[in-house]
Amino acid sequence: MVSIIIINFNTKKLTEQCIGSIIKSTSCDFEIIVVDNSSNLSEKFFSELPFIKVINAENKGFGHACNIGMKNASGELFLLLNSDTIVHDKAIDRCVEYINFHEDVGAVGCKTLLSDGTLDHNCKRGLPTPEASLYYLLGLDKKYPKSPKYARYHATYLDENEINEVEVLSGAFMLIKASVIKEIGGFDESFFMYCEDVDLCLRISQAGYKLMYLPFAEITHLKGQSGLNSKNRFVIKHFHKSMLIFYNKHFKKKYGILVTAMVYVGVYLKMWLAYLKSYLK
Repeated sequence: MVSIIIINFNTKKLTEQCIGSIIKSTSCDFEIIVVDNSSNLSEKFFSELPFIKVINAENKGFGHACNIGMKNASGELFLLLNSDTIVHDKAIDRCVEYINFHEDVGAVGCKTLLSDGTLDHNCKRGLPTPEASLYYLLGLDKKYPKSPKYARYHATYLDENEINEVEVLSGAFMLIKASVIKEIGGFDESFFMYCEDVDLCLRISQAGYKLMYLPFAEITHLKGQSGLNSKNRFVIKHFHKSMLIFYNKHFKKKYGILVTAMVYVGVYLKMWLAYLKSYLK
């Protein structure tokens, strides 16, 4: 069985749309666990269906809610799925078939499309090392999109239509073996939102498992419709805070004081510019 875990935060219509797409597109055995972080805890989600479980939770972030969902799951596979996604035909089935036949694979992700049909590059990307982040901020990834060095951040050097091993998969759609989560633990709850999926992917790799991007399975990610967009000041705060938590956890000991100082200056400068733009618009 696949345990599909969806976090709802005041997105009832999107969550129901997502659940509807799962039911329509999926034939493998599954259960759906909705962890409801909403302020309105009286919301019901397809409550008449026996394979859907709704758990009301205090909102302590995305990772915390996912951990609750996984602790209440009974499947051999956990699918972390955003509420603002639409699952295409056979997407889950194809990912399940692939991961079940590859013992060395810990997690898989699918081809994720934005509402305009273009690729959401977050579905296959590289680790946000200081170097990769610098090249990205300087726009070198766009100038040299086929370069593993300069385009590591979004891994544009990897063909989006080919199966590839990647460093990071998106938490919008990540199918993980339950045995791997049992081995390495769930999400690090010090991340309220953002970077928790990057942290989890890195820990899966460090445990010796592969992360695979599968282009033959697709979803649509309706970014921005949940209200948590790049102009939202709550999002701005937690996005940049999570960047520093991730850096301190995984990279600070590797780099010297100078690099660390530059990272902090860069993150805070980027954060305040984002705040400024949100006020001007």
